[in-house]
Parts: sequence; C-alpha cells; structure tokens
Amino acid sequence: MKARYQYRFYPTSQQKQSLAQLFGCVRVVWNDALALCKQSEKKPKSAEIQKIVITQAKKTEERAWLSEVSNIPLQQSIADLETAFKNFFEFWKGKRKGRKVGYPKFKKRINSQSARLTRGGFSIKGEGVYLAKIGIVKPIWSRELPSKPSSVTIIKDGANRYFLSFVVEIEPVQVDAKNQSVGIDLGIKTFAVMSNGEKAESPNYKKLDRKVRKLQRKGARQPKNSKRRDKTRIKIAKLHNQIADLRKDFLHQLSTKIVNENQVIVLEDLNVSGMVKNRKLSRAISQQGWYEFRVLCEAKSQRLDREFRVISRWEPTSQICSDCGYKWGKLDLKVRSVQCLNCGIEHDRDENAAKNINKVGIGHCHDSKRAQRGRKTTKGSRPL
Repeated sequence: MKARYQYRFYPTSQQKQSLAQLFGCVRVVWNDALALCKQSEKKPKSAEIQKIVITQAKKTEERAWLSEVSNIPLQQSIADLETAFKNFFEFWKGKRKGRKVGYPKFKKRINSQSARLTRGGFSIKGEGVYLAKIGIVKPIWSRELPSKPSSVTIIKDGANRYFLSFVVEIEPVQVDAKNQSVGIDLGIKTFAVMSNGEKAESPNYKKLDRKVRKLQRKGARQPKNSKRRDKTRIKIAKLHNQIADLRKDFLHQLSTKIVNENQVIVLEDLNVSGMVKNRKLSRAISQQGWYEFRVLCEAKSQRLDREFRVISRWEPTSQICSDCGYKWGKLDLKVRSVQCLNCGIEHDRDENAAKNINKVGIGHCHDSKRAQRGRKTTKGSRPL
C-alpha cells in the first residue's frame, strides 16, 4: 500500500532561485504540451509530445533554457498530463466514479507550483535530500520514512511555503477494534455525533474567516498586478493555510480515533453540492471538510483492515425513532430534540440519526420493532 509523507523545508536564497526556474520550466512544458493537444485533431501519444516540447524545444532559442534544469521533472510533467487526460476520458466514458473530472487546464504562475522527481533525480543523504541541479535541502523530519521513497514532489504553495512529499510503500497494521460498528452523523457546529453517544466539536474558523474577508475587500480595491495587491494575496493565502491546517489536524485526529476503535465505520452519503446552495450555510458547510473526512476514514480503514460503508442519502435517518421504528416525518433544522409519539422516548436529533445510520449500515431495517400502526414504516435497506 502506498502513502504520502510530507515535510516542510526552508531553501536558501540560491536554492529558491533554482526552484523558481525548475517550477517555471515544468509549467512551460505542461502548457506547451496542453496547447499541442488542443491544436491536434487527435491527441498525440506521450512519446511524441515529449519529443516535440522537450527534445526539439531545447534546440530552439525560445526554449534553450529548458536545458538548465533536470530532464526528469520535465518528463514527469508530460506523464502527469497524460494521467490527467486519462482520468478525463475515463470519467466521461463512465469508467471512473467519484467527483467530476474536467478537461486539463493551463498552469498559472501565481498558483501553487510543483515538480516531481523519480529515484534518478533525488537521493536521501543523512539528514538532507539531494535534488538534481538544486543541491541538498534539509527538511524538518517530523517522523521517519517507513521505507525507501519511490518519488518526491517539491511543492511551493500560495503562501510561499516549501514542502517535500515522498511516496512510500507501507505495510497494513493490525489493531484490534474495541467496538463492532459505529454510525456517524455529520453536522456543522457539532462536526460528528456517533451512535455510541460521543460527540466531536468542530474547530471555530470564524476569527480567521473574518480576517480573510477583510483582506479580500482590501485586495479588491487595489490595482491589478501591483506589489501591494501581491502582498495582500500572500496574506490571504497564509490565512487560508491556517484554516486548512487547523481543519486537517482535527480531521486526522478524529478519523484515526474512529478507525482505531471500530471495526465497521458507517457514514451517510451527503449531497454537499446541493447543500451549499443554501446562502446562509454555504460558507460554514464548505469549511467543515466532510468529503475530506470521508476520504481519510476510507483510506485508514484499508490500512487497518476495517470495513468502511456509506449508506444512501435518501435514507430517512432523522425521521425515524431509532428505538421503536416509528416514523414521525421531516423536522425543521431548529428542532434539536424530539419525543417519539409511539414509545415516548426523547431523542437528541443527531444521536438518533447516528443510531439509524449504524443500523442501516450493518444491514438492519430502520424499524427493528413494530410501530403502533402494525406495519413497517420503511423498506429494509440493502447491505453495502
């Protein structure tokens, strides 16, 4: 199983210039290759593209400076474009599921930059990492690499931070689970409510979000391509990184805890694209990172040999009593607790939904008992 290990590093001023040159060459090769594909009636093969935009381009005066950087990241840029086209075609043919994959886009200079090196372009030497035609950089080793990396990606984000992202091979870990299964209901203020009664409060992003909005208004008033606007853009990027780091740390800790303690993890398939159309809640929903949490739980479940399940979004988990199965119907969002008309038990809205998610996920019907009407309120769900 492959995994990524990412470390931050601080290059010298000379290394920054070399990295800027490397990022520029990788970006130009990508853009030249994409322009060539757009001009052609039929997409050229990867070897043909590489010959035109790298080998032949180096012999011209306009692209002679491509020879000043390592040839490996330039070749990997063509390989990455080939992968992007493959994903695009497979999605529109129906062979690839998940998020919509769009047509590859041209890379911009102001966005985050990256360059990928395979084993021939880098090596680990003691506490440093040698990068071809860059030199030795010293990352902050927050944890040891579990195995020899197959590739490394040099990343510069929008806030001018530098990272090394290694791809390594890891072995699945066997950890005994305390609980058989858990259902998780995701929310905004309370990020996750578990079927066992545990709750996880979401971090407060309001203070940082207010600063972002203030700087965005300031940047909108400044002239385009000015130094002041560029400084404001970097400040905004740093605040966005703080929000992203805060969210990532919270999601990693929560997902690790849940996967370690439970054998079966059940989530609900949320229609996030439809939910963000609510103008009052769209910003808060976008900041939660529900999809990222789902991806982390799924990846860690594979690593620890756990079972990860997702139930249908059409299951009425908040409309049914988790104890007797009585269906009371839709509830307004401001209603946080409800008393069942059939059994008289008062339920917390989110905890009741989490229990129903767990029941459906492990293959049970919503109403394990009969309601007063003498018939089942819903059909049994399919086991996932």
